[in-house]
Amino acid sequence: MKIGIPKEIKNNENRVGMTPAGVSELVKHGHEVYVQKTAGEGSGFPDDMYVGVGAHILPTIEDVYATADMIVKVKEPIAPEYGLIRKGQLVFTYFHFACSRELTEAMVKSGGVCLAYETVQLADGSLPLLTPMSEIAGRMATINGAHYLQKTKGGKGKLICGVPGVRPAKVVVLGGGIVGQAAARVAAGMGADVIITDISLPLLHALSINMPANVNTLYSSNQNVATEIKDADIVIGAVLVPGDKAPKLITRDMLKTMEPGTVLVDVAIDQGGCFETSRPTTHSEPTYEVDGIVHYAVANIPGAVPNTSTTALTNATLKYAVALADKGWRQACREDAALYKGLNVVEGKITYKAVADVFGMPYEEIAL
Repeated sequence: MKIGIPKEIKNNENRVGMTPAGVSELVKHGHEVYVQKTAGEGSGFPDDMYVGVGAHILPTIEDVYATADMIVKVKEPIAPEYGLIRKGQLVFTYFHFACSRELTEAMVKSGGVCLAYETVQLADGSLPLLTPMSEIAGRMATINGAHYLQKTKGGKGKLICGVPGVRPAKVVVLGGGIVGQAAARVAAGMGADVIITDISLPLLHALSINMPANVNTLYSSNQNVATEIKDADIVIGAVLVPGDKAPKLITRDMLKTMEPGTVLVDVAIDQGGCFETSRPTTHSEPTYEVDGIVHYAVANIPGAVPNTSTTALTNATLKYAVALADKGWRQACREDAALYKGLNVVEGKITYKAVADVFGMPYEEIAL
């Protein structure tokens, strides 16, 4: 199979779809890999590293899409890429369809096969291709929250860990999944006073046993959340409904109960955000204020640490990419139920129900 790895063109997205080590494995399986010129430089992987493992370098993104049977990338295609995707072409990447009708309609129109990393789901409910980026985003959410808590960045002017005789910052983490756990652990390690919330009592029980002593668990009711955010210094939104829009846990009216300079970090922004006042931001302009509350809602947080992120992502996606290349997407999805769940749009049809429901569009279960 001919596999294409284009250069990401989303704002400040320095990751690349696959490391040279991953490309090497595909080549060993007899596949041809075409990498766009300088695609890996932002992640620390120059063109000669790809050439050294048998890849071909193509000069433009148009060349890569035109040549490849399967596209492997990081972020969802954006407008300049829509017209490059052709009927029957497999695109393996993060899509997050539920937060963009424009993207959904464009991919339906393209006739391509859209296999989304974020909805590949194992029998136990875990999301193996979302997990590595969730772990990075969660860690960075706390680090960035602490950064913007500085007065010079619009925050309250508090040091997250405090000092002897001065209380540390209070960090409230909404959601006890992979992102929330990563955020809470880093916040605890930095010395903050941490509260992590969730609606799953078994999960809260496990967190109460496994989390550091300065992390307390709390059931995520509207009242509990409203109470805890009043004196919070950093609030990290880490909720996820696979493939669907995130619920709005903090409303505009609730901002008025919070102290000026509080920092909201919305890691759920890829799925529409879990704060009513959230809108996607970029690494070049990461924050804005609403009612004196600092909002950080960068849609590709792991893109700031591309070497780590690209390596972690390839570690997770490679076996699936190899299976898709070796068997073709139909046979690979027929044999792997987890991969089958990644099919969101197939040759003009929406095949993931949550996406269809969000936009009131027709849903069709794909039979393999």
